Amino acid sequence: MATTTELLQGTLDLLILKAVSLRPEHGYGIARRIEETSKNRLTLNYGTLYPALLKLEQEGFIEAEWGESDNKRRAKFYSLTAAGRRRLRDEAAYWKRFSEAIGLVLAAVPEDV
Repeated sequence: MATTTELLQGTLDLLILKAVSLRPEHGYGIARRIEETSKNRLTLNYGTLYPALLKLEQEGFIEAEWGESDNKRRAKFYSLTAAGRRRLRDEAAYWKRFSEAIGLVLAAVPEDV
């Protein structure tokens, strides 16, 4: 049985927004935060992470500022904008409703005939 889970389509943006809502972080740090908070059950493909960061930045949900990482390298640090906070709130509420609905379906038991 696999110990990690691939992300469902549409969840990467939500996870990125949540990660940067905790504190500004660079791309590698965002990936590590998602992996760590999921207890390493989710892993990110860096080939999809950076295009998603660029898209979220272009859409105005995150903003970037150059800074220095822990290993003294120049890195782009991402933080949430006001629009990003609203999007995070809305998307999190959607996924909560969605996962509750899926849970109800999965909890269904056979009817006695």
